[in-house]
Amino acid sequence: MAEVEARTVLWYMTFMGFIVNYMIRINLNITIVDMIAGKGEVVPLNQSSLELVNASDFASLPDDSERFSLERWFLDWANIGYDREGFHWNEKQQGALLGSFFWAHWTLQIPGGILATKYGTKLIFGWSNGIGVFCCFLIPIVSYWSYTGLICLRVFQGWITGLAWPSMHVLTAKWIPPNERSKFVSAYLGSSVGVALFYPIFGYIIDWTSWEWVYYICGVVGTLWFIAWQFLVYDTPAEHPRIADSERRYIEKSLGASVQSSNKGPTPWMAIATSRPVWLNVVAQWGGIWGLFTLMTHAPTYFRLIHHWNIRATGFLSGLPHLMRMIFAYTFSILADYLLRTDRLSRTNVRKLATFVCCGVKGLVVLALAYFGYNAMAAILLVTLATMFHGAVSSGPLASMVDLSPNYAGIVLGVSGMIGGMPGFISPLIVGHLTQGNQTIEAWKKVFLLSSAMLTGSGILYVLFSESTLQPWNSGCHALPDAGLKELQTLEARLEDEEEKKPLNRSDADHVTTEAEAETETETKTKSIQL
Repeated sequence: MAEVEARTVLWYMTFMGFIVNYMIRINLNITIVDMIAGKGEVVPLNQSSLELVNASDFASLPDDSERFSLERWFLDWANIGYDREGFHWNEKQQGALLGSFFWAHWTLQIPGGILATKYGTKLIFGWSNGIGVFCCFLIPIVSYWSYTGLICLRVFQGWITGLAWPSMHVLTAKWIPPNERSKFVSAYLGSSVGVALFYPIFGYIIDWTSWEWVYYICGVVGTLWFIAWQFLVYDTPAEHPRIADSERRYIEKSLGASVQSSNKGPTPWMAIATSRPVWLNVVAQWGGIWGLFTLMTHAPTYFRLIHHWNIRATGFLSGLPHLMRMIFAYTFSILADYLLRTDRLSRTNVRKLATFVCCGVKGLVVLALAYFGYNAMAAILLVTLATMFHGAVSSGPLASMVDLSPNYAGIVLGVSGMIGGMPGFISPLIVGHLTQGNQTIEAWKKVFLLSSAMLTGSGILYVLFSESTLQPWNSGCHALPDAGLKELQTLEARLEDEEEKKPLNRSDADHVTTEAEAETETETKTKSIQL
């Protein structure tokens, strides 16, 4: 049986890691429906929530008094009073609670890359998710204790998990050959699967038990991932105790001198800050995230208030586009890596093609949504297509950041995440202003037109002016000689052949030598006799 490559294991662990990362951030969006008193009220969607939840659709849920939770049992045992009918939070308090996860999330984008560069992604990504998962166990009891305490806990949870995304690029740069990066970075979109998968799962959990059990299960699932991450993931191929020699040599040969594990010198902040390719990646991320967050955050509101969907339809169909996004990302990454391996397109042109799809094509689809969104079926199709096309980002800007500087990929992603992530706050403010007291087709048309302009504009700029070549400020190392991508494609096979031909140990080699000498001696004697 063929041995599983270490890179394959790393892909699956990264994929699951981002599922856990998004599981942490979305769980409150649906549990709040069952947490508040008066389940017939509609919970308004605020800037950072991903789901519109109408509690009237949960009318069939059993009363809180009929459900068992460890927290309620403990409070009853300790004779501590609490709201048995649910929390009496007004709409403003609910909105603040839903948005609190993102208040400080962006502040650790650059530090995440720096810390991962210094201490390794295994430590930073693992413990970032791990601490966030541990907070899940605390949320139920803190919720009963204090609203302010719950806000603080969610702010801390969002803040600490902000380290995760930029830290992963450091690992990608040290493990993944250039022609495999598109496919590997598709693992980052496990976040989409997290959204698509856990919304319906959380709904069923609440239906069967109570909202507290959502956090127990999040904690258990996240803890299992954390344990596996600690045992299966290593920061470099050289540190991995179980990697095959042929795979390790293939990775090191493919990466060559572009990655330095030590003595990289000071971080070239000025060079990064003045780098045109870096800023064009920031521009592409700005446009892409603007479009993604507008649809991801506000599409449920749009469908609920404009097309009058119920929560069950809204929940399922709000998750479907993100599942399609992951599938498209993986499929497109295979195409991108094929184009690189066969030299059909240069690395720069492959990244431009992917960015054109995730920004330009998506912008055209959102433009169509602006004019045809009055039709419910057209709106469903167009939102799904727009979100799906954004999956190409894994082969575009996300992969390009590693191409530019493997040594500082985490820091570059941190810069991009800090600036390019700001639309996550700005877009909802503008949408709220445009639709305040004006939930009409015309108001939402303006929302989608603005998103389309951001997407297409950023896509055009990237295609015209960007590049994805190794930058000279990558610790002062020079670009590798372009020996041809086809040679890299066959390198692993040749290394495996060499491994097979190599003697297993010294005794085997001596045995082979002895046999050869014996054969030679026999032939000499035979010739002597014949003479």
